[in-house]
Amino acid sequence: MNKLTQMIVKLRYVILIAAFVLLIPSAIGYLNTRVNYDILTYLPGDIETMKGQDILLDQFGTGSFVLYVAEGMEEKDVADLKAKIEDIDHVADVIWYDSIMDLSVPMEMLPADVYDAFNSDDATMMFIVFDEGTSADATMDAIEDIRRVSNKQCFMSGMSAIVTDTKNLAMKETPIYVGIAVLLAVIVLSLTMDSYLIPLFFLLSIGMAIVYNMGTNVFKGEISFVTQSLSAVLQLGVTLDYSIFLWHSYQEELEKTDDKNEAMARAISATFISVIGSSITTVAGFIALCFMSFTLGLDLGVVMAKGVVFGVIGCVTILPSMILVFDGLIEKTRHKPLMKEFVRIPRFVSKYYVAFFVIFLALIAPAVYGNNHTAVYYDLTQTLPDNLESVQGANKVDEKFDMNSAYMLLVDKDLDSASMSQMIESLKKTDGIIAVLGADSIIGPAFPKSFIPDDLLSDLESDEWKLILLTTDYKIASDEINAQIAEVDSIVKSYDPGAMVVGEAPCTKDLINITAHDFQVVNIVSIGLVFLIIAFVLKSVSLPFILVAVIEFAIFVNMGLPYYTGTVIPFISSVVIGTIQLGATVDYAILMTTRYLNERRAGHDKKESTLIALTTSMKSVIVSALSFFAATFGVGLISSIDMIGSLCMLMARGAIISMFTVLLVLPAMYMIFDGLIMKTTFGMNIDEKQPHHLGNLIHRHRVA
Repeated sequence: MNKLTQMIVKLRYVILIAAFVLLIPSAIGYLNTRVNYDILTYLPGDIETMKGQDILLDQFGTGSFVLYVAEGMEEKDVADLKAKIEDIDHVADVIWYDSIMDLSVPMEMLPADVYDAFNSDDATMMFIVFDEGTSADATMDAIEDIRRVSNKQCFMSGMSAIVTDTKNLAMKETPIYVGIAVLLAVIVLSLTMDSYLIPLFFLLSIGMAIVYNMGTNVFKGEISFVTQSLSAVLQLGVTLDYSIFLWHSYQEELEKTDDKNEAMARAISATFISVIGSSITTVAGFIALCFMSFTLGLDLGVVMAKGVVFGVIGCVTILPSMILVFDGLIEKTRHKPLMKEFVRIPRFVSKYYVAFFVIFLALIAPAVYGNNHTAVYYDLTQTLPDNLESVQGANKVDEKFDMNSAYMLLVDKDLDSASMSQMIESLKKTDGIIAVLGADSIIGPAFPKSFIPDDLLSDLESDEWKLILLTTDYKIASDEINAQIAEVDSIVKSYDPGAMVVGEAPCTKDLINITAHDFQVVNIVSIGLVFLIIAFVLKSVSLPFILVAVIEFAIFVNMGLPYYTGTVIPFISSVVIGTIQLGATVDYAILMTTRYLNERRAGHDKKESTLIALTTSMKSVIVSALSFFAATFGVGLISSIDMIGSLCMLMARGAIISMFTVLLVLPAMYMIFDGLIMKTTFGMNIDEKQPHHLGNLIHRHRVA
């Protein structure tokens, strides 16, 4: 290790040059990494709804569709607009009245339910079908082209429109997220560091690590917009501590030697050993996300685990090189830290530890209850601002047609006509179904099948399947539509066991079921991994239970607050926040516990050890929590995408809650369970000394 650290110091100029050169391929990799804005594509590929999506694309050339409402327009103008939309690249078809018969034929010839599906007062509806997937770049480009040829009387609703608006909003706001995170981080570092310039080097080295991380995502092919929006601020939040530790270690070594190169080599060695232990729990939290069936967790987990590794490497190579190369400038910007050491608060906490333990016990039940009853939403329109075109389009479809969503059925083409007719009649009687649209439902006594144009028939039938569109007045992700989908599935499978129910609403129903299971899996895996890491690091049987219980309590408080404030959070928050908060903040508890055990081994009694551990660790815990808070709070405050804003706000609040829990509750745990800890922790056969005078203890911690 010593040879390696000496080499880093010796090659500092080479390292800096290489670090800047590597930014070029990393930037190229970042620019060539596709971003996926459709989170439904992260559902497992082996479920029926996803298999159905593949069939739609392969056999019907239909990757997705949107509902398009034209309001207050003459039929001739609507027909002209339809023709313009059909000419747009990647629009496979536009289904409207003139797709079935000439405009010279009265619309009243259509069956009543089919007529009502296309018309409502002064509004008429088209079904625009695309030849690529919901979130394909070509589909999103087509959405933008359709908007350009449309006027203010036209509205578009559907998943592809939502994805397009999400993309535009995320691309506009992501640079702002990074900017606000950096600004708040500078404020925190200015309060805690002893140089005005060193925070800039911290952020520059971390920024490089972020660019390397984002650039290497090119090997994954694509990442989700959630990962892209969060990875930079999360990586900044969880790795900033490493830079602070290196700087403090360097300052301590300078007190022992005048040779700055030697001091830095020792600091790198000390930092590497400490940071490896700290980063393992953070990586474990992100690795736990990879166990989700909903592979958005895998996407975020891999990128963030990789980001922590790059953060560690940057901290022990790039940052030391910067500090040594620009040592003169750093020295000129020295000042006294604005945040002083804490002495009175640790005394107060240690003295009234019983009261804090009672508060902890009193809050457990309401925290757990709130955590278990916090409401979540799955409808992706709720994550976007109301002024976006896709949200306004959904509202207009609901207003004019009492229609909240549409989804599709794939039925065996060889199903006999009698069974098909019976099935359609049963579907029409299902609660909430507005219309059942397919080749067989369009046919009526006055409308023989031969009248249906061949191109429309090819849209509704393939060599193996018939396609049926269902419109419903139930909202996506509601209990009503989920019950309706279950009933529809039962009906169609009674006629054709191989039939499939596909579309956004069925996918969302699967999403609800899958993420409910994933929540349990991720919690178990993250707690299990962190438990084992604590047991290994602290060599204790009891301490993993105590430390995990303290952080889990903080998580319950954080996730329970939305219930008491009446806030509905996006579903992804309930799945990932627990494991991120556990992995990122359990370090606070490990730091203080390590000092507590060292003092007990040194022979101090439990009260002295608790006071010293709290006094020496308080500033570090506060700085760490504030760093995480700074990186996420601003994003939570300004993000227009609720999925991003809610996640960041919960992470920011979670860091502060974990900080208070560790500083106020964990010391009480030491005092109350000291006997158990001593008996179940390896190497704790101690011979306690006589209590020291408090002043001597405080003096000892200051020089330690």
